[in-house]
Amino acid sequence: MSLVLFCPITINTKEMKVLKFGGTSVGSAARMKDVAKLICDGEQKIVVLSAMSGTTNSLIEISDYLYKSNISGGLEKINALEEKYVDVIDELFTTPEFKSEAHFLIKTLFEYLRSFSKSVFTLFEEKAILAQGELLSTTIFQLYLNELGEKSALLPALEFMRIDKNAEPDTNFIAENLAKQLSEQQGNTIYITQGFICRNIYGEIDNLQRGGSDYSASLIGAAVKAQEIQIWTDIDGMHNNDPRFVEGTQPVPVLHFEEAAELAYFGAKILHPTCILPAKLNNIPVRLLNTMDPTAHGTLISTQSKKGKIEAVAAKDGITAIKIKSGRMLLAHGFLRKVFEIFESYQTPIDMVTTSEVGVSVSIDNSKRLEEIVNDLKKFGTVTVDKEMVIICVVGDMPFENVGFQAKVVSALSEIPVRMISYGGSNYNISFLIKSEDKKRALNALSAALFN
Repeated sequence: MSLVLFCPITINTKEMKVLKFGGTSVGSAARMKDVAKLICDGEQKIVVLSAMSGTTNSLIEISDYLYKSNISGGLEKINALEEKYVDVIDELFTTPEFKSEAHFLIKTLFEYLRSFSKSVFTLFEEKAILAQGELLSTTIFQLYLNELGEKSALLPALEFMRIDKNAEPDTNFIAENLAKQLSEQQGNTIYITQGFICRNIYGEIDNLQRGGSDYSASLIGAAVKAQEIQIWTDIDGMHNNDPRFVEGTQPVPVLHFEEAAELAYFGAKILHPTCILPAKLNNIPVRLLNTMDPTAHGTLISTQSKKGKIEAVAAKDGITAIKIKSGRMLLAHGFLRKVFEIFESYQTPIDMVTTSEVGVSVSIDNSKRLEEIVNDLKKFGTVTVDKEMVIICVVGDMPFENVGFQAKVVSALSEIPVRMISYGGSNYNISFLIKSEDKKRALNALSAALFN
């Protein structure tokens, strides 16, 4: 990775906060008004916005129609999406001049979308279309702040957010060009910018993938040496279990960076996994807060942790387990390297690994190249594949010196078949691979044993 420590921006001496609001938080005119009330407190801040909820999916659908040369289908979807934004503008703005300006800006953006129906459509055009969701939400919201009389400015993310040839953030470029943008906009209190979108090394419009708005906020926070990064969603922090499957879950007040990273990677949907690293490297606290309940404490992610305490459980779906059994593995130099090189050649990350004297088992969450992987692995041994699996991840302060917690966790799953167990790669995580059909039972069993 190209991620490095940032140099601070020195446009003023006051520490800034970076606040990110997700799609549901800006999903309607009423929600935008609520966000405005939260941020208009006189403190200087950078506000990162996602696209309004449902917009990115609509833009993906529009792209699909245009890619398949169904122009009329694509234009019909564009018209329907535009109607949604017209309604939002009519509800959001109160003064005729600002309402008129908003309609003009939206009309211009949607005419740009329609222009894609007149040319060859490729992946490059699709990424440009997907970027319009964040451009729409930030354009409308910043104009609304102007109507309220707030000192605000729009910082175009496409002017400072860039990825390198490996699709990793170009942190030096981000820091330098964000500093330039902020310097040119001095005198404002609120700076609005887009999450998710960026340019690649060739200058083309690109993005940070799904959930990338969290990543944008963390990268921006690191670049300005923010006092705090706040991720605002519709949930009051990271819960100690999945509330969709377990009743009575509670938000975790404090998490260590490592604990939060494990939970985010292994299924906690509230936070994108990539968000943690820039904040961790620059020791910037990340706070998860609820737009619908701003007074809730939420979850504070920092270098603090509760010693010897299991904090939360998460589940990651769509896992495939692969076992390679080979008599040649015993004392065979280079066997594991050859196995891992196969996964690397097909750009397929491995989640869990367990080994024995005669075999190795791994799990993956991307089965797109599964057939080719299995065919290559058969050169080294007998291959067995188990699909529709789930990783259950138990997270907390769990160094091996703390006797007893392993037994407590394992005993909670005594009635559930476990395909793999992984522990020791981190002091903060013990993971189990089980069948998807046992997921709800496992989550509830762990809650009963660990938190009740």
